Amino acid sequence: MGFQQGLSGLNAASKSLDVIGNNISNASTVGFKQAQVQFADVFANSLNGAGGAQVGIGTRVANIAQQFSQGNITSTNNPLDIAINGNGFFRMSTNGAITYTRNGQFQLDKNGYMVNAQGAQLTGYVANANGVLATGSATAININTTDIAPAQTGTINAILNLDSRNTVPGGAVPIAFSPTDPTSYNQSTSVAVYDSLGNSHVLQTFFVKINPAVTPPTAPATAEWNVFATSDGVPIGYVPPAAAVPLGKLGFDNLGKLVAATPAFSAIDPKALKVTIPVANGAITPISTPLNVKLDMTGSTQFGSDFSVSSLKQDGYTSGKLSKFNTSKDGTIVGSYTNGKTSVLGQVVLANFTNPNGLQSLGGNQWTETSTSGPALIGTPGSGGQGLLTSSAVEDSNTDLTGELVNMITAQRIYQANAQTIKTQDQVLQTLVNLR
Repeated sequence: MGFQQGLSGLNAASKSLDVIGNNISNASTVGFKQAQVQFADVFANSLNGAGGAQVGIGTRVANIAQQFSQGNITSTNNPLDIAINGNGFFRMSTNGAITYTRNGQFQLDKNGYMVNAQGAQLTGYVANANGVLATGSATAININTTDIAPAQTGTINAILNLDSRNTVPGGAVPIAFSPTDPTSYNQSTSVAVYDSLGNSHVLQTFFVKINPAVTPPTAPATAEWNVFATSDGVPIGYVPPAAAVPLGKLGFDNLGKLVAATPAFSAIDPKALKVTIPVANGAITPISTPLNVKLDMTGSTQFGSDFSVSSLKQDGYTSGKLSKFNTSKDGTIVGSYTNGKTSVLGQVVLANFTNPNGLQSLGGNQWTETSTSGPALIGTPGSGGQGLLTSSAVEDSNTDLTGELVNMITAQRIYQANAQTIKTQDQVLQTLVNLR
């Protein structure tokens, strides 16, 4: 009788409509992966084995397979949103229970952990106060929102050109240097330096060409310049009205290259001068201990062109608050601070599986591994076949609405056709019953 075939067809078509409806209902669910029903025919066992005239007894649902194809990447205004472009799953932890997801909609909880809507914590590698990652095992990522500590200036790197065409201020009778008298020096430049408490001090350096007839250049230099300095407008190295004392001298050869700083900062820094900056208010220890800074002039020149500063950098900074952070393609979370510094806060890891279709769905866009999926293969984005990350973006559902609507029409027709086979079989049976 054909009732069994028709009934199995109705059940199969109904299950197909259920899956299609679920796909359509999740068309706007971030990270959702559409499913596909896979069918198999059914044959009854025969005592004498399969025969050439054996008729099947219907169909059955063999599997409901999720399609882990890539969804579209859509930008958002949330810097915590992360999209995976390629293979892999976010590894989440809920009180130690590990799950996996493709939904990268995250937020910070009150303790600074990156969590999803269900409260599961995103895992990865955490960083210490110096931004060094602990890459041993993946743990819950905690964003450190504390202020970054200040760092006192240790070195100033200055690359500049002193104009060889300049003459000695005052000519044959040199003018005594004074930071308030622009005619007593040839050029000047300034840079902010920081003490141990992060207080800023303006260090201004002045360059005065020396008359070789009065002060013979030190060999092998053929030209020299005196270097004076002030800190926040206060002269360094002397107290007015005493005569000005330079920090030292810069010597250049006949090719315009810097050959020596005198006195040199140290034997291994022959082109650097020592700047002793007085500080107070508890900066450094003990109070009022001066700040010794290396003024490295390596690369400076004396050419017949206008004075110019090619580079002027120092390694100190004041304290800073975390203003924003973003996630790079390799999962590294970098924080930006109000003092202009950046620091690594952590790194997101991804998990991949030999057989993603073997994962068990838990709802809420979460999966858990099974013996069928194989163990999770943990790695950083972009390594070992893992996908790359996109910050301030999410991965859309991969449901194809047009295709699903067409599939729904097809499944509806299949359901109607199976119902028709049952109706036809009923009519045939009624004919047999009515025979006299």
